[in-house]
Amino acid sequence: MKNTKLIKNARIVNEGKVIEGDVRIIGQRISHIGREIAATEHDSVTEAAGMYLMPGMIDDQVHFREPGLTHKGTIASESRAAVAGGITSYMEMPNVNPATTSIEILEKKYAIGAQKSMANYSFYLGATEDNLEQIKLLNPKIHCGVKVFMGASTGNLLVENPQALEAIFRHSPALIVTHCESGPIINSNLELMRSQGHTATILDHPIIRDTQACYASSSYAVDLAKKYRSQLHVLHITTAKELSLFETGPIENKHITAEACVHHLWFSDQDYPRLGNFIKCNPAIKAATDRDALINALHTGQIDIIATDHAPHTLDEKRGDYNQAPAGLPLVEHALLCLFDHVADQRLSIEQVVEKTAHNPAKRYAVEDRGFIREGYYADLILVDLNQSTQVTHENCRYHCGWTPFNNYQFSSSIQKTWVNGCQVFDGHKVSDQTVPSMRLAFDR
Repeated sequence: MKNTKLIKNARIVNEGKVIEGDVRIIGQRISHIGREIAATEHDSVTEAAGMYLMPGMIDDQVHFREPGLTHKGTIASESRAAVAGGITSYMEMPNVNPATTSIEILEKKYAIGAQKSMANYSFYLGATEDNLEQIKLLNPKIHCGVKVFMGASTGNLLVENPQALEAIFRHSPALIVTHCESGPIINSNLELMRSQGHTATILDHPIIRDTQACYASSSYAVDLAKKYRSQLHVLHITTAKELSLFETGPIENKHITAEACVHHLWFSDQDYPRLGNFIKCNPAIKAATDRDALINALHTGQIDIIATDHAPHTLDEKRGDYNQAPAGLPLVEHALLCLFDHVADQRLSIEQVVEKTAHNPAKRYAVEDRGFIREGYYADLILVDLNQSTQVTHENCRYHCGWTPFNNYQFSSSIQKTWVNGCQVFDGHKVSDQTVPSMRLAFDR
């Protein structure tokens, strides 16, 4: 008899509706969705008791730091934190060591994922100013996309040359995702501060990396995508001004889309005095009015996807001087909990959370058989209790770096269970230490 599981009496959140029902899983996939499905002797039964069952989050932007930066995080450690946070699939970024700038290096990362990742995985190729031939080798059916750092990165991953950018947008066979900040504007803002005798602190971070730096770069990317009819996804929008670049409405038939990250929907510049470098990230967290505009754009459809940009650094690195402290914060374990607090406060609906974290990433990337609760789809599922709180501390977070920007915060909800490909990997307390059940993501495009 095949491995069968039955989830009983759940509130199933899927495709804009909440319905009460049961879900049977056979092997890796959902076999039956209905009411009052009778349990058999072969079923392992989970009683949901009215808790919410939803597709796991597909996080299209994480930095898990492997290879080469494993003192900050690893594919094993961060994917385990991710499934505890209800993230069942992720797409990981190329700014590791060595940078993921060739198909050969890219496939080596997939080999690590196959051995160590608890969640389903895909990895981006990183664009440089001279690796166009590698970009052309991307296979849209097995590679999630190419990441272009347009004005903000380190090493050879920075792409500012107009001819190189034009060639990438003209020739990339895969989805182009961009980090959009203008290096010249950032440098000009810094030079102005120095000329005035001002030493920059964390309070200056959203002034140095300001609205104009973001808009100049994101509008450039959108213009290139319109010129070449490129498939473009602009990552981590942070400003109200940038929203004018994106169409309203559903994600279908768009070739230019946008995303917001959970920390830009949660924090504002008013949090810098309290949290300092712990919320230093690029693009910078900006004004509360920008945060509110991003939340509104989730309703209009100008923002299509919510991601994390999970980017861990060590405590020692973050405790340093502002100018030396690296940008980025760990988020995968608590991202959905942030969004469920928005639901509790009636800023978002539970259906919108599922749309922006599961359905729309699946649609934008054409992820094969994931992102929905449908018969025949992979059973990547989470069970959520919106009435049981979660107390977060540095000590109880699962990140390799050992800290969280939500230290001593109590979220109103909790992740009770997570399944990846039909295998329960989290029971509300502990991540499984059994065989890794994950798979390489495939794309129907």
